[in-house]
Amino acid sequence: MDEHHALDAFAALSQSTRLDVFRMLIKAGDAGMAAGDIGDTLGVRQNTMSANLGVLTRSGLIWSQREGRSIRYFADMDGMRGLLGFLMEDCCGGNPDLCQPIINELACTC
Repeated sequence: MDEHHALDAFAALSQSTRLDVFRMLIKAGDAGMAAGDIGDTLGVRQNTMSANLGVLTRSGLIWSQREGRSIRYFADMDGMRGLLGFLMEDCCGGNPDLCQPIINELACTC
């Protein structure tokens, strides 16, 4: 991940509803969640939720799949791993071997 994409991801996560959505989708795992269920769980109106989901999608942190008239959203684990890798690539004084156990722990293949 480059700096531009990392800044987009951080901007997307810098708003509390979007951060809540992202964390909820990580927790939902492979099942994901329907847009309506996300909005209902967080108590957010449909048009506001749609805008927030769009920001997260454009940032590369979530993706969607149409299911009939509904849209199901999922955390983009590759996007999350890319962001975490970007944060840690120069860790430990530029000696990534020292941080490798942490990087391995964060880079789950869930």
